[in-house]
Amino acid sequence: MSHVSPLIFDRPVRVLVQGITGREALFWTKQMKAYGTDVVAGVTPGKGGQVVMGTPVYDSAEAACRDHTIDVSVLFVPPRAMKTAALDALRAGVQQLIVLAEHVPVHDVMEVLAEADERGARVVGPNSPGLVVPGRYFVGILPAWEATIFRPGPVGVVSRSGSLGTLVSLNLARGGIGQSAFIGIGGDPIVGTTFLDALETFERDPRTQAVAMVGEVGGALEEEAAEFITRMTKPVVALVAGRTAPEGRRMGHAGAIVAGTSGTARSKIAALREAGAHVADVPSQVNEILSRTVTSDE
Repeated sequence: MSHVSPLIFDRPVRVLVQGITGREALFWTKQMKAYGTDVVAGVTPGKGGQVVMGTPVYDSAEAACRDHTIDVSVLFVPPRAMKTAALDALRAGVQQLIVLAEHVPVHDVMEVLAEADERGARVVGPNSPGLVVPGRYFVGILPAWEATIFRPGPVGVVSRSGSLGTLVSLNLARGGIGQSAFIGIGGDPIVGTTFLDALETFERDPRTQAVAMVGEVGGALEEEAAEFITRMTKPVVALVAGRTAPEGRRMGHAGAIVAGTSGTARSKIAALREAGAHVADVPSQVNEILSRTVTSDE
């Protein structure tokens, strides 16, 4: 597929919330709208015709897209319902999905990613906390309104872990450095958007001066991104969590599991250093390194 939906938008985005009448979705829809995100519609099967916080509810994404132009859908649905909801949105023409659920069956993820690829759409997640473009919009379950964590600035942050990525963003903000965007790619074994996708986005983004990349044990996403780092014009500071993870033990995320020498923190750190990335030992060092390479916001 030659054309793929952008990962971050340089214009206002129109958002659909699937599962909008659930408790968590109601809370986060309120926060997104208060931040300025344009939530244009919601979906809950069987509850079409309702209005939630001024947002019309439909029985399906297909029905919502007949009345609204939608760029992004965020899925507040359980793992077993993800495939049905995602395929509904993709077939309705939605170009970006934010999948929040963790432990989605792998075969369901594969089917959704195949459909997205065929349509030139982008899937962020599963197990993504969403994304934030500080000062403009956020989609997902991140406290974008907290200026002590998220603030406009020159560093693109991409993380498998929502909590660890948020900690890195907090440290940056405390040092007077904001973010051009925060992208949570998710920690499941198979995800739609990778570190490589995020690095390519930040390399093209004129507002991004440098990148903070937060990885963890398991999988090969960090190693796959390392080859691209050798060709980047912007500095990358990487943090890899799980240096002491025991073999065969899952650490936190479903995708954070070490098998033999594959997916270890040591192999990832070696690949990143060889590619020219700065590698931090602890989260606070990310801020220390970036403070020497980017212009502070203060």
